[in-house]
Amino acid sequence: MPTPRETILTALADLLRTVPHVPVLRGEVLPERIPPSGLMILRDGNPGEPSVTLSPLTYHYQHRAELEVIVQTGEDRDARFDRLIGRIGAAITADRTLRGRCDWVEAEAPEPVDLPVEGAASLKAAVVPIVLHYATSDALA
Repeated sequence: MPTPRETILTALADLLRTVPHVPVLRGEVLPERIPPSGLMILRDGNPGEPSVTLSPLTYHYQHRAELEVIVQTGEDRDARFDRLIGRIGAAITADRTLRGRCDWVEAEAPEPVDLPVEGAASLKAAVVPIVLHYATSDALA
């Protein structure tokens, strides 16, 4: 049986897959080719130090996952990137609890960068921190 952390990260990846036509990878390396619609890579991130309550013992996490968002298409790259970020935000807003698996999900603002690629169109990319608020009775679960 998967841990609550894994269940939540899997649910987040599934939620991101509702963004049409944009592949979502989890923990993969950046492929050589970026699809024209863009690409998202979800990284597990860091659960951080939990706050703890007693009776019953509960660990409260603000887990920071990272979503890498990459677009490479030429002319309208900036507009494509902006639309993709907006669609990610809309997907998260539509299901802030990942169907009850998580207390709250919130995305933070991306910091886009342009990355040159030798012999190809440059990439526009950003890491979007996604904070997952959840509680569990076991720090290893």
